[in-house]
Order: sequence, then structure tokens, then C-alpha cells
Amino acid sequence: MLPELKLAPLRYVLAILDSGGFHAAAKQLHRSQPAISMAVRDLEERLGQPLFEKGGGKALLTPFGRWCEPRFRELVAHHDRVCRDALAIARQQRGRVDIAAVPSVASRLMPALLAGFLEAYPGIDISLQDGHSERVNEMVLKGEVELGITSLWLPDDTLRFDALLHDDIGVVCRDDHPLAQKDALHWRALKPYTLIRNGTSRLLEGSPAAELLAHSTLYISNMISLTAMLEAGIGVTTLPRLAFQEEHQRLRFIPLATPHLERRIGLLRRARQSLSPAADAMYGYLMAQLEGSHR
Repeated sequence: MLPELKLAPLRYVLAILDSGGFHAAAKQLHRSQPAISMAVRDLEERLGQPLFEKGGGKALLTPFGRWCEPRFRELVAHHDRVCRDALAIARQQRGRVDIAAVPSVASRLMPALLAGFLEAYPGIDISLQDGHSERVNEMVLKGEVELGITSLWLPDDTLRFDALLHDDIGVVCRDDHPLAQKDALHWRALKPYTLIRNGTSRLLEGSPAAELLAHSTLYISNMISLTAMLEAGIGVTTLPRLAFQEEHQRLRFIPLATPHLERRIGLLRRARQSLSPAADAMYGYLMAQLEGSHR
């Protein structure tokens, strides 16, 4: 049966060697010399060999002691390193958080949010991925990421969703479109025009504007392709404000006033499962920065 080695006697041995003797080690460690000597004798008994030569008044290692010394140092250093790392992670000073977000949030909100988080938690590494809402949900469920920022279309007992912000829905069209100069729109104003559906068009379902979806024959899921179609003047679409790419100067966003619709964006995590300390820090930070926000 292997002997169980306590860490304190190993530290005593190293202190004896580094300070030059039992008396100096006792003074350095704020222990009595008999206590130090007794701990070393107990360690020698557990190992079955003496560590120090007897007599002579000096702390001289036996051949077995010389073999043990570097291994004691390695063991103590490893223990201390693990303790420091564990404490740093527990205190949210180190660690890694994997997070996924829908593209509109990843590009519009996360740069400023991550800059603030890294300033507050400089030792935490961050991995950010983007994807459509179903992909973000899937990554959270599979444990590929700990946190997702997305919309939750359907309730799911395996996921916990904390709403962060409300993103108003509007109509996007080219700047020379008849609707472009309006301040707000009623859904019926869209009926004469070609509606291009996209991944967020489902937000119209269950509202009077759902009639528009039934008459739409064009669906584009990719934002780059959708933007190109809009700039070509092929039709109009509905988008959450965050998803509207303002850098496209030829496009206009007009709020949809009737019905007033919005996308709820929130933090997604696995239900009934604790977050790592790093992810918990990110969760708390995002909740503090975004909870209750309106676009």
C-alpha cells in the first residue's frame, strides 16, 4: 500500500534545505523546532528511509534524500500551481468562455460588449461564434458553447432563456422605393409590393400581417443575398432593427407601426446545469449591460 504523503512535511524538508538547518527552518515557518523534527521523522517512517544524515549538526541529505529533493520540489510546485489556477478561475480572474450569437448581435452589439468585458476580466479567454437562431440553440444544447444570444422561438424545458432586449420589426426597401420616405407603416401598405421572406419573417405569424407571407413567393435566408436583392430593387422585406445593415446607404428601414412586432433576444443556457466561473462572469456582465434594453 502506498504511503499517503502530506504536503506540510515536504515543505518542512525543503525549508530545512533552503534555510540551512532545522532551527532556521522553524524560525522561517513560525513553528517550533521539535514540531519540525517530529514531522520529518514521521515522513521518513512513511517512506521507510532516512532523508537526513544523523549527527554532525548539519542538515545533510542521504542519497535517498537527494533523490527525493527534486521530486518534493516538483510536487509542492505543482500543488501550489493548481491551487493558484483554481482560485483564479473560481474568482473569475482566469478561464475561458465559449459563446454563440445570431449575426446581428455578433456584429452590432458584441464588439462593444466584449471590449468592456475584457477590461473587467482581462484573464478570461473568449471564443465567439455566430449562426442563425436554430444553430445557436443547437450549439448550446450540445454543449459546444455555454451561452447563446439569440431568439427562442419555441419553449424548451432543456434550455433556460433570459430575455435581454426587444428588437422592433420594420420594413427594409431601397431608397427610391415608394415606401422609403414614410416614417412608419401599416402592414397593408406592403400588399402591392413583392415581399422577400427571410429567416425572421416568422415574426409576422399570428399577426394580421401574416397575410403577407401567404402571398410571398420569394424566400432568401442569407443576409448578403437578401441585401443584394433589396439593393437591386426586386422587392421589400421585414427585419428586426438590429439585423438591418445601416452601412448599405441605398437601403432604408421604416418601423412597422401596425401591428407593432418585436423580436425578443436573450441569453440561452442549458437548464439545470451550472456555468463555469468564466461563463458565469459573462452571464452576469451581459445581464447587467443589456437586461430590459429596447432597440
